[in-house]
Amino acid sequence: MQNILFVCSRNKWRSLTAEKIFSGRSAYSVRSAGTEEQARVKVTAGHIGWADIIFAMEKKHVRRLKEKFADALREKKLICLQIPDEYRFMDEQLVELLQEQVALYIDLK
Repeated sequence: MQNILFVCSRNKWRSLTAEKIFSGRSAYSVRSAGTEEQARVKVTAGHIGWADIIFAMEKKHVRRLKEKFADALREKKLICLQIPDEYRFMDEQLVELLQEQVALYIDLK
């Protein structure tokens, strides 16, 4: 089983949507977190250590993760999905976008 972490700013819309739609697949264990102080779940070194693959929504999230967790990220696969902060939780377009982008990196069957 692979552990997948989704990261956005506040862990309220994008990463939480990703966690919801990819959870329950037998090959993956999925969590989500945010990079900002006021995030619903703030990303920690524990999250980074747990994850095999980390999907960040934007380049700024990749940058923030690298600034804070540089050592822990060395052996990790960190992918930027390039999904802007313009969607609400479980927005149909966001779900489609996440499924398309994530499928480029992991087997969703």
